[in-house]
Amino acid sequence: MKAIFFSLFFILTACTGIPEGIKPVEQFDVSRYLGKWYEIARLDHRFERGLTAINAEYSLREDGGLKVLNSGYNIKTGERDQAEGKAYFLGKPDIGSLKVSFFGPFYGGYHIIALDKLDYQYAMITGPDLDYLWILARTPTLDQAILQRLIARAKGLGFAVDKLIFTEQPQTSTRE
Repeated sequence: MKAIFFSLFFILTACTGIPEGIKPVEQFDVSRYLGKWYEIARLDHRFERGLTAINAEYSLREDGGLKVLNSGYNIKTGERDQAEGKAYFLGKPDIGSLKVSFFGPFYGGYHIIALDKLDYQYAMITGPDLDYLWILARTPTLDQAILQRLIARAKGLGFAVDKLIFTEQPQTSTRE
C-alpha cells in the first residue's frame, strides 16, 4: 500500500515539475498578470484541438489562488468551449511557478519562463516537460520581432518549435 501511495504521489507531483535546466521568472507580480491573455502559439495537445480564438483569463480566488478560465471557439460546433480551473503558487508568489487544475485533485505545472516584466504584454509558459509550450499576449497579435525572439529562446531551451501551432485570433470577434 505504501508503494502505491508513493507511486501516486510521485506521478502527481511530477506533473507539476519544470523541465530540467529551465527556470521560472523571478520578481513576478501576480496582480499585473491578472486579466485576459490571447494564445499566440502552442505545441499541440488534445484538449485544444479543433479550437481557434483561444484565450485565458486569470482572476483572484477567495482562497488565495487564481481562477483560470480558458476558452476557444470550437470549429465543429460553432460554439465557444470553456474550462474553468484553479491555480496555486508552488513556492513564493514572486516566482512564476504554479500548479493548475481543471480536473479535481490532478494538477499540472504552469511555469512562466519568459515575461515582459516592464508592461506584462507577453509571456511564454511551459508545463512539466518540453511537450508543453504556450506563447501568450495581451492582444490578439504579437509583434513579429518579439515573437521571433521568444521562439528562438524556446528553441535554445530544447522545445520543438518547428511543431508550433499559431493560433488564429480574429482582430474583432463577436464570438467572444
